[in-house]
Amino acid sequence: MEEPKVNSLQDPGQTRSNSIQTTRSEKTLSSRSTSIMSRAWNYMLEPVRASGFAEFELLILTFCTGMQDAISFPDYHCFASNQTGNTVFLMLAAILPHLNGEMFITANIGAALGFFLLGGWLTGQISHIVGPRLRIWLVCCNFVQSCLVFAAAAMQYIHGTNLQGSDAVVVVGLLAFASGSQVVQSRSLQMTEISTAMATAAWIDLLIDPALFKAKNRPRTRRAMFLATLVLGSLAGAGVYRSAGSWVAILVSAAGKMLVTGMYFFNGADKSKTVVEHTPC
Repeated sequence: MEEPKVNSLQDPGQTRSNSIQTTRSEKTLSSRSTSIMSRAWNYMLEPVRASGFAEFELLILTFCTGMQDAISFPDYHCFASNQTGNTVFLMLAAILPHLNGEMFITANIGAALGFFLLGGWLTGQISHIVGPRLRIWLVCCNFVQSCLVFAAAAMQYIHGTNLQGSDAVVVVGLLAFASGSQVVQSRSLQMTEISTAMATAAWIDLLIDPALFKAKNRPRTRRAMFLATLVLGSLAGAGVYRSAGSWVAILVSAAGKMLVTGMYFFNGADKSKTVVEHTPC
């Protein structure tokens, strides 16, 4: 006896229903994905606000600056970040060229000052266009700076430390460009007491502060923390330089800068600024 044949064809109505459900599911997943991407993009476009967390980030960068200058002067007879000394030395080189190679290296000083100014100029001008405190700009800019310092460490590791020559100019240029960009970027966070590099003005402003001995004085505290961190960074750089070599000190400095790059993802946003920027005219 033959078994009754089962119709393998699906009901057209059921097929249409399944197709509609699948389409709806795909649209829901697509909209969720778009929503997540949109929120992430808007988050990256938020302006970062000045805060205690931002202060901590700038102090880490200050520590890294101290390490860089602690090795750049003994290795290359110039400063990667502090351009006061480089400016004076460059004028000495113009008037007393016979001191080149003894007291200073003219090519290294010129590279340090020139690339510092170039890094500051490019960062500042681009900041005016994209927004100096946008999270995405801070992350990208600091990431590039970190990569430049990593490249300087790699140059020293591969080619060694040469007082003069193209290798020296390249390493100095990389460090100076990153430093110039960093100083400009630090000013965008509206905490000028922590410049991450120059100490002279901070010393004077600290000493002449009329509220120097008051308990609550945030600008005074920022300057004091900046100067203390710069000193500690210089001491740490000198210690690493003596025990492990200058390329290790540069590597540690680059790692510190990359750490700050990641930290920028977690800064609080300036909500009032965000509201103003997105309000239609």
